Amino acid sequence: MAISDIKEYTHLTAEDVEALRTDLDAIRRDVTDSLGERDATYIRRTIAFQRALDAAARLMIFGSRAKAGWVAGTTALAVAKSIENMEIGHNVSHGQWDWMNDPEIHSSTWEWDMAGLSSQWQYSHNYRHHVFSNVVGMDDDLGFGVIRITRDQPWKPDNLLQPLRNLLLAATFEWGIALHGLYAEQSRAGTAAEKSADTRALIGKIARQSGKDYLIFPALSGRRWRRTLKANLAANLLRNLWAYVVIFCGHFPDGAEKFTPAELENETRAEWYLRQMLGTANFRAGTVLAFMSGNLCYQIEHHLFPDLPSNRYAEIATKVRALCEKYDLPYTTGSLARQYFLTLRTIHKLALPDRFLSATSDDAPETASERKFRALSTMPAGAGLRTALRAAVETAEPDRFRESPRG
Repeated sequence: MAISDIKEYTHLTAEDVEALRTDLDAIRRDVTDSLGERDATYIRRTIAFQRALDAAARLMIFGSRAKAGWVAGTTALAVAKSIENMEIGHNVSHGQWDWMNDPEIHSSTWEWDMAGLSSQWQYSHNYRHHVFSNVVGMDDDLGFGVIRITRDQPWKPDNLLQPLRNLLLAATFEWGIALHGLYAEQSRAGTAAEKSADTRALIGKIARQSGKDYLIFPALSGRRWRRTLKANLAANLLRNLWAYVVIFCGHFPDGAEKFTPAELENETRAEWYLRQMLGTANFRAGTVLAFMSGNLCYQIEHHLFPDLPSNRYAEIATKVRALCEKYDLPYTTGSLARQYFLTLRTIHKLALPDRFLSATSDDAPETASERKFRALSTMPAGAGLRTALRAAVETAEPDRFRESPRG
């Protein structure tokens, strides 16, 4: 089974975990105390840049006669949509900029350029996903209900189709997120009337979004409406693929651990912090790639501090990585290509029944539990999870031991 005792799994005492909380609280306090005009300027400039890029892209699509111009305009539109979706819409909806008290850049008013409703997504994502991150049976984002992502999820015959489902989800990611948000919202609705209202609200948003992209903008293009329609379809497809890659690479590569509901029993704030650190993964990115990913290349930092401004994640990451060194914890990261390869490997192998798999849910690359360490000899005094993982690999493969990539 997945992790049910996070202190045993990490080889940390209760005192260690509380000390880690104190250190993380100090990071939060330092950031919140220093928020100011520099941060406000960042988000306002980001919004202005995104809107200017969107307008320029649409003018290029409409005005260019050459195919190269259409390709350039469509690519620019996909970039603009990705920025709006991730660096703006996702982060504003997390409340990262609510401290500015700007009614136009606030989690309660921002509606993103996606098929789903921001309000419905906020419940499924901000609450269900971020509070119960990677808890099997409670975090609906764990495979999004269509992909088996851990051996703790029982295999079903239709899992054989999940490589195909994965491709379909990637291409239609905004629609999957829209339905995901609706189902989560309906799960907390008290009456049939409330569920019906949620459905109508989503249909209204879909009508407005689809009307803008596939009716209004093409109609404004006159005789060139087909050119604009194709550009909008292609830009939305590219945006969907990019958002899918970023989200999957932050949650499903090796090292992003899963947890049983037992771990939630009497969970302290300190243990919640630790679960966020263990249940997520980063990928290495420069300034441009980080911006294009909504700074979700820092998924560990985002899960620790989802309501802190994304432009601060790079500086926070340096401090979080230092804490991982201090407490002998892995800091799960790698190149974008590597993280996606590991994710694809998990998706494809877990399409098969467990009898075809060599590991178990206690020691598989994509998920593990505290049981994997119980056969180890005595650990060195003060050793933590990173040392334990290295010892487990050395015990299992003494002739082929090499430095674990998860550290």
